[in-house]
Amino acid sequence: MTKGRTARLGIFGGTFDPIHLGHLIVAEELRVRLGLERILFLPAARPPHKTDRRISPDEDRALMVELAIAGNPYFAVSYVDLARGGISYTADSLAILRQEYPDHTLYFLMGQDSLRDLPNWHDPNRIARQALLGVALRPGVTIDLAAIIARVPAAANRITLVDVPLIQIASRVIRQRVRDGLPITYQVPREVEDYIRRRGLYRGE
Repeated sequence: MTKGRTARLGIFGGTFDPIHLGHLIVAEELRVRLGLERILFLPAARPPHKTDRRISPDEDRALMVELAIAGNPYFAVSYVDLARGGISYTADSLAILRQEYPDHTLYFLMGQDSLRDLPNWHDPNRIARQALLGVALRPGVTIDLAAIIARVPAAANRITLVDVPLIQIASRVIRQRVRDGLPITYQVPREVEDYIRRRGLYRGE
């Protein structure tokens, strides 16, 4: 950490069902570009926008994250959401993390689609007051920040847009490929692929 600067901690939330290489590439890019000392991967217990979908057990998703980030000293896992259970509202998660890391500046990391939808999240102004927002953009994509800030005033001057490599890997597609008997090699870390196979995840969905 640079002398005189508060440590910057990235918070990367998601279902991670499963975590894949796209998650890791984006996280590393944001870590470097935003000058983050560390990134906490925050598996959600029950995302509010996925209450109608079956989600793999918490233990499986958390273990896949642990396997995926093993060996990277800048990545760690936070079990804040899994420990409290229920619907995982980002505003509540950040409140807990601010208590756990009072001497850190928090950066909540998200993709451009999440930023566009931020006004519809639970208590978005509270989110923006508690953490700066680091947003991963696809190359060449523009965001109407003025429209977002008009609906979430607390986000003014607290959003940093970062172009990241275009990685077209999605957890939804990986689950479907497993169901269809197609390979997922090079889309998830090898350890995660082995875990999915051993546990028989996604085959019966």
